[in-house]
Amino acid sequence: MMRRVPLAIGIVVLVLTWSGAASWITPGAFSAHMTAHIALVAIASPLIVAAVAGGRHDPARRFPRLFAPIPASIVELVLVWGWHVPALHHAARTSMAAHMTEQATFLAAGLLLWSSSAGGDGMRGAARGAAGVAALLFTSMHMTLLGALFALTPRALYAAHHGGGAAALADQHLGGVIMLLVGGGSYLAGGLWLTARMLRAQAPGAEALT
Repeated sequence: MMRRVPLAIGIVVLVLTWSGAASWITPGAFSAHMTAHIALVAIASPLIVAAVAGGRHDPARRFPRLFAPIPASIVELVLVWGWHVPALHHAARTSMAAHMTEQATFLAAGLLLWSSSAGGDGMRGAARGAAGVAALLFTSMHMTLLGALFALTPRALYAAHHGGGAAALADQHLGGVIMLLVGGGSYLAGGLWLTARMLRAQAPGAEALT
């Protein structure tokens, strides 16, 4: 029963995020785009993974080599930064096919990373657990860095796609703050939670209590 709750919430987040997909095509607020991005990778993904991690449907337990934490964090880094390159961002803002591809890869990358980090036998294996912590903390750092770039830059990087002038810059700053606080914070919290879980599992007498 407890596993169904995060799964249900994660699915609701997905439905709410994708129900407005058509409205995110240009002209659309950059902050709305960033909210959708963060909802997929930092809210829906960990909730869905929390429902299956450690269970019989956990893909990281069945295919541990395919769900390695560090490579998964690199995949997410490439996809997240890649889709924010101006040319790809332009494609995702002007083409529904490119936009849905962007959203699908965000979700896939989020599920891959959270499953790789929190799933499998990370609670029993110190090496895998440590790799999961490192992967989430690394992702927190690069999410924070990208968010800070959007929040602090003095010019609108995507003015052609989200309107121009001071309004576009203010909206970009808001999008950066969303990524910095919610995105970076989610992965940081996940890394700290995994650390606490790993320490509890290695504490004297932990096996006797389980």
